[in-house]
Amino acid sequence: MPDRASTTAYSKVSVKSQTVLPPEVREHLSIRPGDRLRYRITPDGIRIDKAPPEGEDPFVAFTEWAGPIDDEDYADL
Repeated sequence: MPDRASTTAYSKVSVKSQTVLPPEVREHLSIRPGDRLRYRITPDGIRIDKAPPEGEDPFVAFTEWAGPIDDEDYADL
């Protein structure tokens, strides 16, 4: 079995900017239908991983930012 640290996989992007995750990637991340992915842009490149469940938002505690004025001010972000 190949060393996962050195495995390379490829996919194409469709005209709708869609792609299919290669089997090696789905297996490594334990991706199933309906799972969400997280894309983190870093100075070294893009990191893709399985997103935590939606209920595990670390910013949910910041209720002082959860009002109609904030929704309007941050709507374009």
